[in-house]
Amino acid sequence: MGWLADETGLGKCAANYAPLTPLSHLKRAADVFAHRTALVGKDVRLTYADYARRVSRLASALTAQGIAPGDVVATLLPNTPAQAEAHFGVPAAGAVLNTINTRLDADTVAYIFGHAGAKLLLCDTAFLPLAEEAIRRMEGEAPQIVEVVDPGFTATGRYPTYEALLDSGDPEAAWLMPADEWESLAINYTSGTTGRPKGVVYHHRGAYLATTANAIGWRMQLFPVYLTIVPLFHCNAWCHPWMIPMLGGTLVCCRDVTAKAIYDAIADEGVTHFGGAPIVLNTMINCKPEDRRPFSHTVEVFTAGAPPPAATLAAFEPLGFNVTQVYGLTETYGPATECLWQTEWNGAEGEERSALKARTGIAMAMQEGAEVQDSQGQPVPRDAAHLGEIAMRGNMVMKGYYKNPEATAEAFREGWFHTGDIAFQHPDGYIKITDRAKDIIISGGENVSSVEVEGALMHHPAVSLCAVVAKPDDKWGEVPCAFVELKPGASVTEAELIAHCRSRLAGFKTPKLVVFTELPKTSTGKIQKYELRAVAKLIDQ
Repeated sequence: MGWLADETGLGKCAANYAPLTPLSHLKRAADVFAHRTALVGKDVRLTYADYARRVSRLASALTAQGIAPGDVVATLLPNTPAQAEAHFGVPAAGAVLNTINTRLDADTVAYIFGHAGAKLLLCDTAFLPLAEEAIRRMEGEAPQIVEVVDPGFTATGRYPTYEALLDSGDPEAAWLMPADEWESLAINYTSGTTGRPKGVVYHHRGAYLATTANAIGWRMQLFPVYLTIVPLFHCNAWCHPWMIPMLGGTLVCCRDVTAKAIYDAIADEGVTHFGGAPIVLNTMINCKPEDRRPFSHTVEVFTAGAPPPAATLAAFEPLGFNVTQVYGLTETYGPATECLWQTEWNGAEGEERSALKARTGIAMAMQEGAEVQDSQGQPVPRDAAHLGEIAMRGNMVMKGYYKNPEATAEAFREGWFHTGDIAFQHPDGYIKITDRAKDIIISGGENVSSVEVEGALMHHPAVSLCAVVAKPDDKWGEVPCAFVELKPGASVTEAELIAHCRSRLAGFKTPKLVVFTELPKTSTGKIQKYELRAVAKLIDQ
């Protein structure tokens, strides 16, 4: 690189500048921590030297398959070593990683395949039926399928396997590092507030800084042992797979999230950190005694998706855990605020401690701003009373929505990313969410669009009008609750409507309760959802 001088006569050159990329974390770890354990899965245990060689094999094999810089490579994988390897191997080929939620319905997966234009799909054996059905429904060129055969599964024989693909690659192949840190690293689809998901594009710089911010926020030291409870398809597991090599840590893959699997990993692998929605905490609190395993250290837990109830914190932390609530969105690389514990709070106990821990928090390091704004884009008073919308800005904000300039412009108006979440700020600056705008339901950490669920209900011939709101749920945090008006003379049961929705939607989006009633409306015919939310809160109480 030549000199690019500024007013001082000095500037960037190869000696003092390199584009930021999380690929550099693994490249360094392969040298500095070559013999340390990097990746653990069922029947898999890789050192950093092994990990990097497999990433090189994957990157070079993808190139040989015709994957060019800027092409999209998709995955339909649970939390397995192959999914972790894809986080490095795909961008090391210059391609863009698209990790798809394995819980989605075939129609939505088909849309994502077509919208992102995936050239190749790494697909777990268990999700081949989903991928095949999605391809049958999609428009445009279908991705080439490579079957990932996890231990315990048998290859179908219909597709080339992941291990065969790696065998064709070069373990010493050079990685294609980004020439510009603004280059696209990943595209993640979020359900947002409409029926069709939006493609959130990450750049190398943002992901690199997110790895640093998470390590600081989690008070991490070298050599953590991280358990993959957050799905690797959720904001790339909050960028944690890219973070762990920076610290020479070990990433332990958890394919099936159960209390027993978590306790076994803590006891057997010495897990020190994991993230998860409050439902994960409840699962561990309420598990069978025989599923518990003793351990002697405190495990640090990031929780997000919904504020953890005080009762959950009170029951969970004494089991050997320290919980930090974080908040973010797919658009902010996962966590962007944290409920940073202040030393002056050390004496807080009981409900006071739980209330402090339930705050949404303050901007994480590397995020330039997080505040609550009024309708004019001005910060609301920090009085724990005035409500507004959470807005963020900084390097840990997406590039934008893929092929959707209108939505990007709306999200970035006035130089801030507008989250759509309603909150207030305490005098000390800590944000606290009070409601979610646009009727998003967060069930078990998954975003559910009420509009999408309503659309599925309206396809039933008996339904005249419907509205879907969040119903509080002890296990999932929130679940979709449908209020339905039937057409005159029509008849349908609750079970039939739920089954109808299940045929069109992912399981977590399907209503768990259907109430047949006349919907409350304004004089202009707008449904008053706030009344329905009040009713939903009282059901089964």
